Amino acid sequence: MDESKTVHIAVVPSAGFSHLIPILEFSKRLVNLHPHLHVTCIIPTHGPPPSASKSILETLPSQNITSTFLPPVDLPQDLDTVSQIQLTVTLSLPLIHQTLKSLSSTTPSLVALVVDTFAAEVLDFAKEFNLLAYVYFPLAATTVSLHFHMLKLDEETSCEYRDLDGPIEMKGCVPFHGKDLYSPAQDRSSRAYKMMLQRIKRFFFVDGVFVNSFLEMESGVIRALEKGGRWKYKYPPVYAVGPIVQSGVGFGGGGGSNGLECVEWLDRQKDCSVLFVCFGSGGTLSQEQMDELALGLELSGHRFLWVLRPPSSVANAAYLGGANDDGVDPLKFLPSGFLERTKGQGLVVPLWAPQVQVLGHRSVGGFLSHCGWNSTLESVLQGVPLIAWPLFAEQRMNAILLCEGLKVGLWPRVNENGLVERGEIAKVIKCLMGGEEGGELRRRMTELKEAATNAIKENGSSTKALAQAVLKWKKLA
Repeated sequence: MDESKTVHIAVVPSAGFSHLIPILEFSKRLVNLHPHLHVTCIIPTHGPPPSASKSILETLPSQNITSTFLPPVDLPQDLDTVSQIQLTVTLSLPLIHQTLKSLSSTTPSLVALVVDTFAAEVLDFAKEFNLLAYVYFPLAATTVSLHFHMLKLDEETSCEYRDLDGPIEMKGCVPFHGKDLYSPAQDRSSRAYKMMLQRIKRFFFVDGVFVNSFLEMESGVIRALEKGGRWKYKYPPVYAVGPIVQSGVGFGGGGGSNGLECVEWLDRQKDCSVLFVCFGSGGTLSQEQMDELALGLELSGHRFLWVLRPPSSVANAAYLGGANDDGVDPLKFLPSGFLERTKGQGLVVPLWAPQVQVLGHRSVGGFLSHCGWNSTLESVLQGVPLIAWPLFAEQRMNAILLCEGLKVGLWPRVNENGLVERGEIAKVIKCLMGGEEGGELRRRMTELKEAATNAIKENGSSTKALAQAVLKWKKLA
């Protein structure tokens, strides 16, 4: 085996900023640890690439990672977000096949294909081009475990999962109730659910699954996955390779003066005194919930830094783009007089903040988050405890893992109308930022931070897991 020989792999994300970034960060981790790897990223699109995506691509090490945006596809009107993501890949399959065929004919050392979870259809090309096939899950191992459990669950039950009498139990996992499962599983008659089952069936036949988690965070479920389960099909090998997060960038896809303003404001605050409030690259609140959150922040009396988007009745309204490009100023949707009353207490910035930098700042002591997995791992790596505010996708499952399993977060109660009221918000903020319980959460999160840091060191559990897969590729090159 020639250690100096370049080994080529191809990666295919699905559409959307939130799907592109994780697989690019995975690619960066690969080539940083294994400099003889070369990654070609083939990117399906349903419109012009967002400026945020282009900016991220410009930061990649060009000698090891090349990327190409495929021509955009035309989508039908009025599709839900999940269907948009899936259909973009489906309609791009001829172009993906053409690109892989060209790459395979010119690159003898192309040995593996890694796809995003929504790009599972692309896995069918691996056999044709004699490539090992892998899926990259930028998700918790708990969510991956549910994926493999879902076909059994679908066959053995007929009601909606939220109507199941008892909790859903999986080896090594905190028990979940049906209402807490990820969004596509909430309507078994929906197109999104049926497409999800089709994707999951393909996952059983890959050569391996990469999971963006680490052994010390989800030891029970990762050990169970590594042992391999069996239903009608045997589970594939699972590699826990996280935490893999963005380095030095924020959410929202903007930039400009926001980053400098945030950091300068944080510099003036006391240690661990600020609550960072951000719902990721796509999360949005209704107008009524935005009002309650604003007034709850004010009522708490604690310092806050809030990344604000315009309100929407759809929780994932900004999900695909990773930016808000319609020019609407979100600050005008805040309650009357709020900015004036909280001028000495908080800072509200539109659309974007340098999230990694903010979470790492000495003055930040808590994170009110939608519990997207990327944001969760960023918070873990900085040792910042959370207030869980899940909105869509698998975020309720993440919130349960954080609050009930790891006990590093608090989850505010929702009223009978689905609203978190201002009084509840203020109470939870006070508990996290100043109470005895908040101190315990911070202690446990500090321990988890140390474990996360160790996992990605040279001899860490995640570094070793990734090296196992790369060794297979080197033998084939």
